[in-house]
Amino acid sequence: MIIDAHHHLWQPEQGYHWLDGPGLEAIRRPFTPADLTAELTAAGVAGTVLVEGGRCDVAEAAEFLGNAADTPAIAGVVAWIDVAAPDVAATISRYRRLRGGDLLVGVRAQVQGEDDPDYLDRADVRRGLAAIAAAGLVFDLVIRADQLPAAARAAQAVPQLRFVLDHLGKPRIADGDEGLRRWREPFAALAANPNVTCKLSGMVTEAGPGWTVEALRPFVAAAVECFGPGRLMFGSDWPVCLLVADYRGVLRALRDALPPLSRRGHAQIFAGTAIRTYDLSGRLQAARRTGAPG
Repeated sequence: MIIDAHHHLWQPEQGYHWLDGPGLEAIRRPFTPADLTAELTAAGVAGTVLVEGGRCDVAEAAEFLGNAADTPAIAGVVAWIDVAAPDVAATISRYRRLRGGDLLVGVRAQVQGEDDPDYLDRADVRRGLAAIAAAGLVFDLVIRADQLPAAARAAQAVPQLRFVLDHLGKPRIADGDEGLRRWREPFAALAANPNVTCKLSGMVTEAGPGWTVEALRPFVAAAVECFGPGRLMFGSDWPVCLLVADYRGVLRALRDALPPLSRRGHAQIFAGTAIRTYDLSGRLQAARRTGAPG
């Protein structure tokens, strides 16, 4: 079984203004549940986690939860939330009352867009993180490499919250050894917190055009060393990955970049960690009964 722990859907005209940036023409179009299902069928992926896509709008959560309710292969949704807002608990409660609200497995804020590398140290943010923990949800960390130290402090300060690091914290893979050197120490410090797991996702995009498996290997090896397979999970980051690679190419790249692992280690990375972290087992069982892609 393969679980994709990180992908997106969007309609560009509905507020995804970041897609207006240069060089994004390849993904500046609608990506729908039907498009997703076709990719999953071709790649043999059994289930996915749909992650907010930078729209930063509560209306997106309603749309995505509805998509999940109608698409058996979407086993969970990580919705957007303003983690610094005073009404985090109320927003989560509102999401859960929506159609498909039982498929809410986590929330995410666009922390990478904050200028302050210490944004996660703020008192209002810490209150929001505590509210997310109390709601029993996961908090996905979409952060830059310079924000890793603050993420480590947040994980220590809110040990009851399950954090998931997206895209390895966005190391500058294109910078080779220098990118690895600047990233590895703060990455390892975050990994030292047992309430943090990590997605092996977004790497081909960080490596850029002309990426190679060889360029990915040192970063993947560091992730395996720091987290272990039991706290790592595959994520395609589709359709963002289409800037440099197709869906099956991303999946193949991770398989080729991993160091030698046991069969159990592979099973954890490609399914087990995501199922456990996001509590997806019930939805996946239901999907199998309805004949979703496997």
